Amino acid sequence: MTILELENVGKSYGNVHALRGVSLSVRQGEVTCVLGDNGAGKSTLIKIVSGLHAHTSGSVLLDGQSVHFGSPRDAQSQGIATVYQDLALAPLMSVWRNFFLGNELRKGFLKTLDIAAMKRICASELSKMGVSVPDLDRPVASLSGGQRQCVAIARAIYFGARVIILDEPTAALGVKQSGVVLRYVVKARDAGLGVIFITHNPHHAYLVGNHFVILKLGRVVLDAHRDELTLDRLAAEMAGGDELAELSHELRGVAVPPDTAS
Repeated sequence: MTILELENVGKSYGNVHALRGVSLSVRQGEVTCVLGDNGAGKSTLIKIVSGLHAHTSGSVLLDGQSVHFGSPRDAQSQGIATVYQDLALAPLMSVWRNFFLGNELRKGFLKTLDIAAMKRICASELSKMGVSVPDLDRPVASLSGGQRQCVAIARAIYFGARVIILDEPTAALGVKQSGVVLRYVVKARDAGLGVIFITHNPHHAYLVGNHFVILKLGRVVLDAHRDELTLDRLAAEMAGGDELAELSHELRGVAVPPDTAS
């Protein structure tokens, strides 16, 4: 089932066209990978879908109905959550406080914080994602990069996200932690969410993706499902497709200089 759809969406800043005619679909229980180098238009796409910026042409459809998100809070209220690369976590605050930051549970006439309930829910939701944090009072900065990503993802799911946008979640992580995050992406997909995975890494995308869109200079240059392409083709398209093949052909004719080391 298609949850979110972009139809010929464009975004202009004066005479600068950041996006031109971008179309993509986000389906329940699927990971849609949006790939591209710096300047491809990925950040602009995130800002439009998350409600930070309005599109200047085309349509954004949610459950088949045209929508215009007035703000990120507006998008979030309709089930669109964004986990940015910097995670928007408060490093010195505890894990459970970060989980409920801005959505604290309160109890009683004095509306005091219901700390016990928040810790219980936080532990349960993290456990669903396969993460165990014995001490929820520890600062979130003490967690690994992969675990911090998990806190942000689990928080978005708990507060009603139907579509979750992950902005380069593995960009600053090593191999092991990247693997941890990719497992969480799969768990979010298997929980029935529509996932938009923004990345410049075709190998990470191919491990978890169901649908692949490559942006170049604000335009879609590839739109394919997993059964329509291989990892090699995805990587080649990311690297420039015909341009890469032409460069490879040229390099075959370049003589390798002899090793002059004594």
